[in-house]
Amino acid sequence: MSSEKLSGETNGVAQVNVAHDVESKLSDNGPVSPSDLPPIDPAAERRLLWKLDLLVFPVLYVIYMMSFLDRINISNARIQGLATELELTGNRFNIALFVYFIPYILLEVPSNIVMRKVRPSWYLGGLMFSWGIINMAMGFIHSYGALVVLRFFLGAFEAGVWPGMIYLTSMYYKRHEYQARISTLFSSTLIGGAFGGLLAYAIAHLGGDKGFAAWRWIFIIEGAITAFLAIISMFLIVDWPEQCRFLNAEEKALLHRRLAEDGGDTCRMETLNKYSLKLIFSDYKIWLSSLMYMGIGTTGYATTFFMPTILLEFHWTAESAQVHTIPVYVVSAAGMLSIAYISDRLKHRYGFIMLGVFIATVGYAMLLGQEHLSRNAKYAAVFLVCLGGYISTPMLLAWLTNNVSGHWKRSFGSGIQVMLGNIAGIIGANIFLINESPKYPTGYGTAFGMLWMGAIAATIVFFLMLRENRKRDAGERDSRLTDPNEDPTNMGDYHPSFRYTL
Repeated sequence: MSSEKLSGETNGVAQVNVAHDVESKLSDNGPVSPSDLPPIDPAAERRLLWKLDLLVFPVLYVIYMMSFLDRINISNARIQGLATELELTGNRFNIALFVYFIPYILLEVPSNIVMRKVRPSWYLGGLMFSWGIINMAMGFIHSYGALVVLRFFLGAFEAGVWPGMIYLTSMYYKRHEYQARISTLFSSTLIGGAFGGLLAYAIAHLGGDKGFAAWRWIFIIEGAITAFLAIISMFLIVDWPEQCRFLNAEEKALLHRRLAEDGGDTCRMETLNKYSLKLIFSDYKIWLSSLMYMGIGTTGYATTFFMPTILLEFHWTAESAQVHTIPVYVVSAAGMLSIAYISDRLKHRYGFIMLGVFIATVGYAMLLGQEHLSRNAKYAAVFLVCLGGYISTPMLLAWLTNNVSGHWKRSFGSGIQVMLGNIAGIIGANIFLINESPKYPTGYGTAFGMLWMGAIAATIVFFLMLRENRKRDAGERDSRLTDPNEDPTNMGDYHPSFRYTL
């Protein structure tokens, strides 16, 4: 046996033994310091990361892509005859959009609490199957009322998907490995938008087949695909790390080690009690991050819901407008992933969030003053708005997850952020008014104002966390460890050893 192989096996055994030692200390409520642990084998760590990337994200990528596609396909169906056949006059289309967000917002935090207690594979897969069937059903309706009811239930079953994915994936990675991965997952919305435009273009040619209009085929085909993929996904989604059937004992031990070094054990919050609830609901980061997500997220929702309509106003045909959405999504995805990679390498978030804000600001300025612009210039402005919004939005999600620690803090934190942040969906669904076509001053102006509301909230969080890091470096928070009113074993990121990612 070679010395290299022997060394690798010895490291593997050592990692398992270390994990057992860590668990023993945790059971005695004793903090574990990274300095107490031997170095991690870099080769074993690289192999684990590759395996996690292949196990965790591909299936979730497809699920969220279908979730987004099934949420926005109503915008593609609108210009293929939905509005005419169901008599969506006045603000009826806007109502059909925003009714989705009522259950979507209310059920996100409860959904994360439920998912904490069950297997994510069956929970997320079951949600996906349910909304796929509902989406299919929309292809058979004949009234505006039925559309509203089904959109409501679509929101109810999709509510737990995104916060659940953020919560689940954050339990597998270190904080500064997470931005590129969560942005990759979020890019599924852009690929879904591009694929939706392409699919809607293809489906348009089925209009009249079997007696169904083109808009009906959009819902039927996309819903059927979702339901079929849901059944497969139940066997592929990873569960919580301690339940993960795809990892062996040595890999679980190494995963535990890595998270311990990232502050996951010292700064844990595994018990939900009055003390932990107080820390959760008094945390300014959660509430301001929700405001950020709401403000900047309005750009994404408004653009997605109304992009086919906006491009139709640029005097393209319905089919051509569908196709012209595709380059916008592709460019936005490429920009978002590039910036996410750089952000992880530099271990910095705020500056890149503001970069996205400034790019979108230029786009909105052009659209608000579009009167003398050519069609190509207005089309370029749509690129800028979409690119800027999508650079910033997933970074807001990762930024909060980076700065909260412990199972329950992440469960509530991601749930609250997505719950309140998705009020952006209600805003985005109601600001583009038919009687303001084609300039849409209310739509562009409101989205621009919300964008900067989110930017201001991000700036406040940045300076508050910067100040807090300095106080902890100076030892000004160490008294928490000896204060009889504090619980050092259940503090999460309130623990003085935790440092915030800026």
